[in-house]
Amino acid sequence: MIPKGYWYCAGPLVLRSNVHVHLQAGAHILFSQNPEDYARHGDFDCGANGKLTLSRWQSNDCLNYSPMVYAVNARNIALTGEDWTSKLDGQGGVAFNEAGDCWWSWKGRNRTMNAVSQTTAPGYKEGQPTQVVPNPLNKPLAEAAPGLSAALRKLIEGEGDKWRSDERYLPALSEAGVPVEQRVFGKGHYLRPPMIHFINCTNVLLEGYHVQNTPFWQHHPVNCRNLVIRKVHAESRGPNSDGFDPEACDHVLVEDCVFDSGDDCIAIKAGKNRDTQYGPTRNIVIQGCTMHSGHGAVTLGSEMAGGIEHVYARDLVFENVHWQTDPLNIAIRLKTNMNRGGYLRHFYVKNVKVPNGVQLSASHYTLLPGSPIDTKGLATAAGAVISFDCDYQPGADSVRIRPPEVSDVHIENITVGNVTKGGTTGSCYQAIAILGPVASDYNGPQPAPPVLPVRRVTVTNCDFGNPVNAAQPVWLYNVADLKLENVTIGGKRLKATLSS
Repeated sequence: MIPKGYWYCAGPLVLRSNVHVHLQAGAHILFSQNPEDYARHGDFDCGANGKLTLSRWQSNDCLNYSPMVYAVNARNIALTGEDWTSKLDGQGGVAFNEAGDCWWSWKGRNRTMNAVSQTTAPGYKEGQPTQVVPNPLNKPLAEAAPGLSAALRKLIEGEGDKWRSDERYLPALSEAGVPVEQRVFGKGHYLRPPMIHFINCTNVLLEGYHVQNTPFWQHHPVNCRNLVIRKVHAESRGPNSDGFDPEACDHVLVEDCVFDSGDDCIAIKAGKNRDTQYGPTRNIVIQGCTMHSGHGAVTLGSEMAGGIEHVYARDLVFENVHWQTDPLNIAIRLKTNMNRGGYLRHFYVKNVKVPNGVQLSASHYTLLPGSPIDTKGLATAAGAVISFDCDYQPGADSVRIRPPEVSDVHIENITVGNVTKGGTTGSCYQAIAILGPVASDYNGPQPAPPVLPVRRVTVTNCDFGNPVNAAQPVWLYNVADLKLENVTIGGKRLKATLSS
């Protein structure tokens, strides 16, 4: 029991089996903003890198800074609050040195084209160390994985030295088959830890508190079973501040939560590169939640190499209260690419209100040179109510050998309102943007595996308001038989089956 008052926590809070941590009303935990405090107590003594913790960073396993709240191999654990005055504050934007470095500044630059907000990480200044700059501590792949053939090593590294940045070096180690004990980060590196991170846990309850200002993803359970997150206020608008990212989890209930995020509100994940040992994410129910700012309100991917199936989202309000300054980018979002691969199947969405629409301008990620995609008006990163992007950040992954498969998606009863901003009135830029897998991105051995279109998608009983791009409110590439039934766009009712 943590009583009312302000409490400074100079390191991680670790939960063991059969432990329930409860914050009374008015209890406010301020976690240290100094990365050094999360490299002191881990189970893995990694010398100059610190005492580190088994973690997973953007779906790749590693030894890294400890999360603020952590559990591994635990059963029957709970983190609860009396109400939303019970706060856990990660202080992600608070500087920890005279140069002004903070957790958030480690993000560096944004890659999104035509972004409305967060073109750079809060606190970032040119020349600061970040996760995107080549790190000389990352030794050559020939030394880290001496058994690789020269051809495979070249494929993993790609062009130039960008692969030696921390955010690319970890996936490279996964592709090279380097064991997790040798994927050592921590001190001298710039991979921010998630705020609340549970691995291999069963019977988990997260309820009734307010989490804010997190260094990275707000909640990241991995390979957990029977998990409930209920009545949590997840509020962090720093870079990559996803609200709730269940990964390789089974039987998860997300209920009556409010999300206000600097990235996806909810993003369902399932491993990346060769780190798929935990299998798929399945049997997820999301209901009664409210979403404000974020890249996607309900998102699948982008790390989904192990597969995602049987996800049910219903009775939701994507209120987008900050629509004038920091708008919700997309309502329903899928993102993957030829590296992240995996499958999405049996995804059901029903009864969603989007009263203030989504971003009114189109935004996208940079595609590969020679791509067949016309990027004019491409709204896969922002601006669409429904966006399936199977060519998400293709240049960020050197190995592109795993075509994703997307099928059996059913979306029903979405209602989108209009807003007026800068003299433009609309509900979105496009109602639907589906970019299926791009076969020309494949760079592996021949013969290439089949590259299938997005298929068996139905959209029923929806009113998308008035898209700004009235001339092309539905954008498709490599899609088979998208069925629209009683769909209203710009006041016109549609019934059609579309392919591209």
